[in-house]
Amino acid sequence: MKRRVVAGEFRQIYNPSLHETEAWYINDHCFIQDKCGLWHMFGITQTEPAKPLEEKSFAHATSRTLCNPQWEKQEHVLHTDPSWKETHVWAPHIVFHDDTYYMFYCAGGESNDKYRIHLAASQDLWNWKRHEANPMVIDGFDARDPMVINHEGLWIMYYTATSTPAGGHHTVETVTSTNLVEWGNKQRVFTHLQTGTFGGPTESPFVIQRNGHFYLMVCTNDPYNTSAIYESDTPFGWSIDNVVGEFPTHASEIILHEGQYYISRAGWGEGGLYLAKLDWV
Repeated sequence: MKRRVVAGEFRQIYNPSLHETEAWYINDHCFIQDKCGLWHMFGITQTEPAKPLEEKSFAHATSRTLCNPQWEKQEHVLHTDPSWKETHVWAPHIVFHDDTYYMFYCAGGESNDKYRIHLAASQDLWNWKRHEANPMVIDGFDARDPMVINHEGLWIMYYTATSTPAGGHHTVETVTSTNLVEWGNKQRVFTHLQTGTFGGPTESPFVIQRNGHFYLMVCTNDPYNTSAIYESDTPFGWSIDNVVGEFPTHASEIILHEGQYYISRAGWGEGGLYLAKLDWV
């Protein structure tokens, strides 16, 4: 593999265990800067060791600068609500549109082949209300980790799933929308050779566009702290042969800030949240 995308040194920016009596972790997460310039991070959280089915609310932290090594811990948000058929809350992703923040997240479900992706909205990133049209998507096996981009006026949601709801090849799927609420036109955009159910090599999909190319990053779990990035000329298809980078990370996000790309790292047993510069070479 000729590596074209490389990560620099990772530095811790947030320790969820600080001032706590127990060790906490951050897993799948997202970053967003609000209208006043304040940075926010929302993410899966629980006490160590890993308790994925007990992740019942999102961590929330803030900072005036992205690379500040001491982000401030805030109260957890969006606690699991069984009345919405939520069994846990995983993998938040937020986009800002028409003066509203839209948070997409996995809400779980009683059946692994019918996992639910929900939407909550906010005007200020502090107070969240679930959308009455939930669920946005139902799919399996454990369809989760939503990520949304806008391409030429069309909203595209990426999420990890399997080739059949009961299992099969690990895949990245898309649905599209014109209003962030009504989703359809399901399409498979990446298929891995590995088969199975929970976990797998297509977790936490994240897509960016750069210089006319589209880059899909996924957590491969081979081993746990490994992510790969693939290049394509379209946002609707990547080949497993076109890998252009590999990083020692789990549940990574890519952030563009002041002309510089950054990549994050988190996960069970990792001690918190980290950032490194990301460069194309």
